[in-house]
Amino acid sequence: MPPPVKQIIHESVRAANQFRHQMGSHHVVLFPFMSKGHTIPILHLAQLLLRRPHVAVTFVTTPANRPFVDNFLANTTASIVNIPFPQNVPGIGAGVESTDKLPSMSLYVPFTKATKLMQPDFERELEALPRVSFMVSDSFLWWTLESAEKFGFPRFAFYGMGNYAQSVSTCAAENRLLTGPESLDDLITVTDFPWIKITRNDFDPLFNEREPKGPAFELLVEQVISVSSSYGMIVNSFYELEPGFVDYWNRVHKLKASCVGPLCLAELPRNELQTQQKPAWIQWLDKKFELGSSVLYVAFGSQAEISPKQLKEIATGLEESKVNFLWVLRKEALELDGFEERVKERGLVVREWVDQREILMHRSVQGFLSHCGWNSVMESIVAGVPILAWPMMAEQPLNARFVVEEIKIGIRVETSNGSVKGFVKWESLEKTIKELMEGEMGKETRNKVKKYSEMAKNAVEEQKGSSWPTLETIINETRK
Repeated sequence: MPPPVKQIIHESVRAANQFRHQMGSHHVVLFPFMSKGHTIPILHLAQLLLRRPHVAVTFVTTPANRPFVDNFLANTTASIVNIPFPQNVPGIGAGVESTDKLPSMSLYVPFTKATKLMQPDFERELEALPRVSFMVSDSFLWWTLESAEKFGFPRFAFYGMGNYAQSVSTCAAENRLLTGPESLDDLITVTDFPWIKITRNDFDPLFNEREPKGPAFELLVEQVISVSSSYGMIVNSFYELEPGFVDYWNRVHKLKASCVGPLCLAELPRNELQTQQKPAWIQWLDKKFELGSSVLYVAFGSQAEISPKQLKEIATGLEESKVNFLWVLRKEALELDGFEERVKERGLVVREWVDQREILMHRSVQGFLSHCGWNSVMESIVAGVPILAWPMMAEQPLNARFVVEEIKIGIRVETSNGSVKGFVKWESLEKTIKELMEGEMGKETRNKVKKYSEMAKNAVEEQKGSSWPTLETIINETRK
């Protein structure tokens, strides 16, 4: 029986990459963590690398994640390698190969630890590949450093956060700043950045505990040791956005941070891709633009777990604000008691995966109610859209501080008790939505973010900014 067409294409691309390598090309292996927010920027990095002549890319993924990767890397010369995800992991169902499919983020630790079982298959694939110049693998995949050392090529750790969050959190840890105050909401001065004030609530419990222990802490230690022993660190940011924090990190730490972003700018513009039917939400945004109406985009990422009570407050705040909005909800989110029918003239609720950058780049979108995941922050900056910051987890509270206090391209939501992670009532949400979309502060943040948007676009240009030559330096260094 003849092999499937896809398999033939895959083998042809792989052979082409092998030929390119034999002709003197640079061969880069990319291996993201199995999460959309971690995979997408590394897919963009693949596209950025492939703009260079004589660079071949091999992208590592798992069977269930393969269609998403295939779609992203269509019409490129990237070779894609499948590695089976471990089966029979306690608490994780068959076919669950990405964190956005987990029933709860409480399963993050067993899910991540299970990836270690992929190492033998990964190394078998490395044996079959042409010689690797360097690898970029996610910082969560600590064990890939061991594989890189075994095969004798440099490993760069990919960190899915910016230099501000990385520098502030490392400074807080090294100076034990989170062990002092009793209250989770007392302000703490960051030793090396005295103008920055943080709280213990700006960090997940694992980081603000006085004596952390347990499986999650043990996993974190392994990841930190692996990253610190790597050749370097790839950061999805650009020097012009946070120069003081890039300089600080590279002055104080042996592990060099290289800013090569915004990586989302490596993606081909929509009009250069194959024509296709516009999704319903883009058609809806087109109509709003024709009417001269501005739209608030609302999305909290694929990982955030929002209580039914809080979701109802969000719905009420959006309804009472009277602004136009596009709200992307997780599929399993509750029904909102006639909400969609009541707001159908000015609001649209979407319960499926969307191309967030395409939405943010739409001319009708003038604000972003966001959890401040770093990808979302970068995409918002590139699009020139100000942020209404509502952090939920991980380093998002630090990203929110960066957005609101450091570069001033956003406004913070107001919680009922003033705590970073407090409950948000609809009345305060309505007020801050109106301020972002219609108020003076919203105008100021909009003007500010448009300036950063221009800087971002220049950063990745070959002759203008910092990110292009930074990646070029990595390629040249590893070639030697």
